[in-house]
Amino acid sequence: MTFGQFLSILRARWWVALLVFGLTVATTVVVSLLLPKQYSATASVVLDFKPDPVSALVFGGAASPALMATQVDIIRSDRVAQRVVRNLRLADNPQIRQQWLDGTGGEGTIESWLGNTFQRQMDVMPSRESSVIAISYRSPDPRFAAGLANAFVQAYVDTALELRVDPARQFSSFFETRLNESRTAVEAAQTRVSTFQKDNGIIATDERLDIENARLNELSSQLTQLQAISAESASRQTAAQGARGDSLSEVLNNPIVGQLKADINRGEARLRELATRLGDNHPQVRETQANMAELRTRLEAETRKVTGSVGVTNTINRQREAEIRGSLDAQRQKVLRMKAVRDDGVVLVRDVDNAQRNYDVLQQRFLQTSLEGQATQSNVNVLTQATAPLQPSSPRIVLNSLMAVFVGTLLAVLLVLLLELRDRRVRNVDDVIAALGLPVLGTMPKPGAKLYLGGQGGALLQQRLMAPTPPTSPQGA
Repeated sequence: MTFGQFLSILRARWWVALLVFGLTVATTVVVSLLLPKQYSATASVVLDFKPDPVSALVFGGAASPALMATQVDIIRSDRVAQRVVRNLRLADNPQIRQQWLDGTGGEGTIESWLGNTFQRQMDVMPSRESSVIAISYRSPDPRFAAGLANAFVQAYVDTALELRVDPARQFSSFFETRLNESRTAVEAAQTRVSTFQKDNGIIATDERLDIENARLNELSSQLTQLQAISAESASRQTAAQGARGDSLSEVLNNPIVGQLKADINRGEARLRELATRLGDNHPQVRETQANMAELRTRLEAETRKVTGSVGVTNTINRQREAEIRGSLDAQRQKVLRMKAVRDDGVVLVRDVDNAQRNYDVLQQRFLQTSLEGQATQSNVNVLTQATAPLQPSSPRIVLNSLMAVFVGTLLAVLLVLLLELRDRRVRNVDDVIAALGLPVLGTMPKPGAKLYLGGQGGALLQQRLMAPTPPTSPQGA
């Protein structure tokens, strides 16, 4: 279908198109005028993503991407709608209760019925680039619309506070129970430590282990020194028992031994003198020899006495070494026992420390949840209160009229085309060519039409007489 054919169809059935267009526009305008006026009141809230000082200790201040969608779902929830009903005490109104009974037959609850009714007239519009949420309510009464919008805002603020406080209170109760259990565990651990210290004679600042360690070190040093002394005395005793006993320092430094050696040296000198002068058999020589033998006997006896004292010293040193060694072993066992006792005490003290740390952590969490459970302010704040609107939000007569013009035009064109398809007629030269498949040699003007040979009239007449011919096929040629 060409555009010329389309225009010719519209000219032929203009009255149908005009009728449909007029009916559509008139119906829309009349319905818009007859519809009851609806007023929309809007209130807004703002969400504060910054945490309070208590929650900031654990949680960060970053907002979740789904937070706005979650808040919108909360506003649209049945909990908020039913809270509006309870805040306004609409369930106590006899008329509303009678309407509920008539509408539902007493099934369900009046709060749910009113909440569902209010939800159908309530709209939530979150902002795309901010944390502001607008809540609007539609009603034929502007004051009722403003009141319900403000009621939804207040119910949402109260519900947001409850959703924040109730879990904190539950956690606070849980942590309180665990805190009491932890306090009991700390007291029991401390009792075990006190009993252990009392049974083992340990005081809070017990320094006996340090003293015993110092004594152990001292005994070890004494044993080392005595071992050196015993080794030296043993070597002296061995030398004293051998052939070189007279070369010991004790023997050489002994005054009696020194005096006897001097007397022997003088006696030998005198004996040589007397033997040379008097002869070997002289009585004085014999007497001097007897004296010399006595001196040598006394020297040997004194030497044996001195070397014997070296053995006694060695024996004493060995006894002292054995005593110190026994004391050292006993001290070592004592220190080991004290260390074992202290290790057991350290384990008990560590249990006390662990229980105390657990108690401190639970106490911190309990204080935090207690403060959160006592909060009276949520992160939702009322930005604007709804006021009674002066102009209705619907029906919009101008917008509806423009929509009616568009829809009426579309319906008129569609109806004209449908009627033309059911009753196809020849409207212009193109229809004749399409229907007969023959060229048109000329057209006759309508009766009463004026013909002009010059100017535009002559060109129009020539166009009608020389109508376009369809292309011929090779067989027709």
